[in-house]
Amino acid sequence: MADPAEENVASPPPTPVAPAEGASDPPLQPAADDASTEKVSAPAPEVRSRGFRLLGEDTSVHKALGGAADVLLWKDKKTSAVVIGGATVIWVLFEVLDYHLLTLISHVLIGVLAVLFLWSKATTFIKKSPPDIPVVQIPEDLVVNVSRALCNDINRALHLFREIAMGHDLKKCLFVIMGLWVNSVFGSSCDLLTLIYIAVLLLHTVPILYDKYQDKVDHFAGRAHTEALKQYEVLDAKVVSKIPRGLVKSKKQN
Repeated sequence: MADPAEENVASPPPTPVAPAEGASDPPLQPAADDASTEKVSAPAPEVRSRGFRLLGEDTSVHKALGGAADVLLWKDKKTSAVVIGGATVIWVLFEVLDYHLLTLISHVLIGVLAVLFLWSKATTFIKKSPPDIPVVQIPEDLVVNVSRALCNDINRALHLFREIAMGHDLKKCLFVIMGLWVNSVFGSSCDLLTLIYIAVLLLHTVPILYDKYQDKVDHFAGRAHTEALKQYEVLDAKVVSKIPRGLVKSKKQN
């Protein structure tokens, strides 16, 4: 009989088999982190400058118009149509039909009050509820915000006129004089209401056209801006630089 101690002896571990000659090692799988590292380290595409921009490099038409962008760009078509229609009706009443403002307000109030009064009296005979007339009040915050905005704009305009009057900036002086001259030409050919109506039409057409053809408009505006700067340099060299300024300097020193 076999000795039980010999049977309990552990068998030796199997000898590892060496790979055959000529056999290639299995290809190593690239780590997932390498691909992500390559994506992260890839250089960002170079951003090309778009040249001269009327509204600035990072300012869009919608951002420049602010809260009125949806109306002026016809995103809110109903509101835009109501504004254009209301402005057209007002212009026709005052310019074509030669209506007066006080007469129009009086006639509108007479008609509204007469209709509401008769309607309220008629409900007692037909046994129906009277018309629900809402309480209309102007919020105080609205008046404060509008007055504050007007005050800021007026103060800014007064500050600009003061700088021009003191001779600080010739370029601003020329632009303001040109703008006032254009306003005088339009004012001599039409009245204030027509100018306001034209401004409303332009505000509802020019921004949307500029938003559609912005690249072409900016290209021509850039060329015009460059030409204007050249003409200003010529004017500065021939006229402005020859103006004696010794008296002004002496006053500043004193």
